This record gives sequence, structure tokens and C-alpha cells, in this order.
Amino acid sequence: MSDRQKPHNGRDLDGQHKVKRVDVDDLRTDPNGEDFIRDDVRLGGAVEDTGAHAGEHAERIADLVNTNRENISRVTGRDQDSGRK
Repeated sequence: MSDRQKPHNGRDLDGQHKVKRVDVDDLRTDPNGEDFIRDDVRLGGAVEDTGAHAGEHAERIADLVNTNRENISRVTGRDQDSGRK
């Protein structure tokens, strides 16, 4: 029988996934910072940005995703929401 008190799937006791929390902008200014981020993502799967401008990066990514969807719809002639022509 399994121990019901153990967290699973790499989650901590709060139910959140364990990821490294760093200020990505500070790490990028470090000469070896890009390598640290790359290694953390490769080994752990993610890095949480806790910096002051973390939300701005997320907004930029959301804009890129929406632009990409619009471009795909325009090129394929399909509506991405319904999947129909």
C-alpha cells in the first residue's frame, strides 16, 4: 500500500510543482547566466521568473502567440477556433 502522505509528481507539500525561482533578468546580465538558465531548464524543466519585469515578458509571449494564430488563420484560410474553412 502506498503512503498517502507523500507528495507526488515532483510537487511540494502545497501542491505546487518544484521549480527554481530566480530573477531571469539578473541572471542574463551574468556572463554565465544564459548557461545557468539553459541547464536549469534542461534538468528541471522550468525556471520561474520572479523579477520586476516578469509579467512584461508574459504579455510579449501572449502577443506573439496571438499573432502566430492570426498568421496561421490567414495563410491556411481556416478559423483556428472552429477548425473549419
